[in-house]
Amino acid sequence: MLQLMTLADLEALIASSGEQPVLVFKHSTSCPVSARAHREWEAFQATPAAGKVKLAWVRVIQERPVSLALAQKVGVQHESPQALLIKNGQVLWHASHRGITAASLTEAVSTL
Repeated sequence: MLQLMTLADLEALIASSGEQPVLVFKHSTSCPVSARAHREWEAFQATPAAGKVKLAWVRVIQERPVSLALAQKVGVQHESPQALLIKNGQVLWHASHRGITAASLTEAVSTL
């Protein structure tokens, strides 16, 4: 799994989404709702569906410029926590807050 720490990381990730779809998790390290979503994200990683996509995550406080640039590049308003499924630079699916579950992530990836 790739941690997005720089704008260059983000650019490379979006460019690579044409080769393999990308699932990005935006995580706030200070939010209890995000902590719950992070546990769901970790549970999803243990499923076979996780192997169909490249996984990446960004900490929205520590890497704020990267998180905000992601929102701008894909045209989806920033929220935290948030999950975005990206293919060919376009968002196919996104969810935030309690909508992020291992089941919802698996379902989104299964549409590929």
